[in-house]
Amino acid sequence: MKVFIKNHDSNAGFWIYQGYKKAWEYLGFETLFYDSLNQLKNEENFYLMAMANDIKGDEELRILNKSHKTFLFVLPNYFPKHWGAHPNWVSTCPIEPEKINSLEKVIQWTFVDKCDFFYKWKNVQTIPLAFDDISYSFDDEINYNFDVCYIGGWANNGFDEKKKNILKHFSKLKDTNIKCGIFINRNITHEQEQKILSSSKICLNIHDDYQREFGLDTNERTFKSLGLNGILVSDEVLQIKKVCEDVKMSNDPEIYLNLIHNELSDPHISQRRIENRDNILKNHTYKNRVQELLNA
Repeated sequence: MKVFIKNHDSNAGFWIYQGYKKAWEYLGFETLFYDSLNQLKNEENFYLMAMANDIKGDEELRILNKSHKTFLFVLPNYFPKHWGAHPNWVSTCPIEPEKINSLEKVIQWTFVDKCDFFYKWKNVQTIPLAFDDISYSFDDEINYNFDVCYIGGWANNGFDEKKKNILKHFSKLKDTNIKCGIFINRNITHEQEQKILSSSKICLNIHDDYQREFGLDTNERTFKSLGLNGILVSDEVLQIKKVCEDVKMSNDPEIYLNLIHNELSDPHISQRRIENRDNILKNHTYKNRVQELLNA
């Protein structure tokens, strides 16, 4: 059976849905990307991973009804404070959610933990991001090139929150003897990323302010760091605790630095590294997520 997935050609969405594509294929499905739902109007007997914002009228609703099952990614109807002005946290689906809520073949899902912000959507499943263990694998030849590492981008969410948080936390590392591999907007290759994350003693993570305040979702770097390395120091995001209780977290840059020092001197870090990687591989891969969708 075919699975059609909404095409994302840039940013985090590209890597996330590439991970989903490979997971579907691993489970034996033929997987293709689509740009417009109209491409699917002549298809029969297929699964569909669609975006609610693609549903613009009755024609798109008919395509959803034709599918074997549609996994529809939905966004909140509102988000509090200034974040509500950004389309990442406000549903821009042009038709009323009530029309979609009643469709039997549609499973509604989101990365975000269930909350009141989805008040118009019914029965939304929380399916967090995950580790792409098909594209990435742990490097057994460990040479600790860096004490700590971070690979990512400024990822401006419209309020430039992450850049501020990165500078505030990472500036504390400048006057230490900690050997740092910090790569921001450096176009690191897939192979380099895998090697750096696997062969550093500790991975670091930073989030946007809204993720810190509400704690409802975490970025893909959480899963990649734990899957390839096993030890992560992060700013504080509640959903991370549900993924791995072992992660040390603080939004205070001074405490964050102390957590790094504590981890580097922990005599039990090797065993914890193994346990945390095993947890991710067992419970938090895109193969797991596809199975969650199929079981929903």
